[in-house]
Amino acid sequence: MRLEDLMVDSKTAWVDFPGLNGFEIEVANLSRKELTGLRKKCTSQKFDRKTRMMEEILDEEKFVQEFAKGVIKNWKGLTLGHLETLILIDTSGKDANEELPYSEENAQALVSNSTDFDTWLNEVVFDLDNFRSSGEGKDSGATGKNVSKSRHGDDEG
Repeated sequence: MRLEDLMVDSKTAWVDFPGLNGFEIEVANLSRKELTGLRKKCTSQKFDRKTRMMEEILDEEKFVQEFAKGVIKNWKGLTLGHLETLILIDTSGKDANEELPYSEENAQALVSNSTDFDTWLNEVVFDLDNFRSSGEGKDSGATGKNVSKSRHGDDEG
């Protein structure tokens, strides 16, 4: 038996966002290799005349976009009422129970503008217990509770 034969590149899991009843996010685990590649994609090199050395510059906005795209696969139950607790929005004339649909753009905007959501997402994505295949993962309160798990990449593009 070889370790490399057992490893998977990525897995997804549906996780409840704590404190916002009904808001569930399908997140993908990022391996160290994937995270390194993502960071590399968002880094450029610039010559610093003072130190006379090349320095790496991380494009933080691009990194947030790529990170959100890589780890948030879907969501359900994000109502305008829930959204109001995460970021400042204008809900005048709108029903607080109306759901904001998942899209890559909406996910990127939420990660970029909500410190609470971004912090929670980082905790969940790098906690392997959320992606274990045997039984349910732990419910630690901070990371929410797993609802279901599926292997990512087997039937998705």
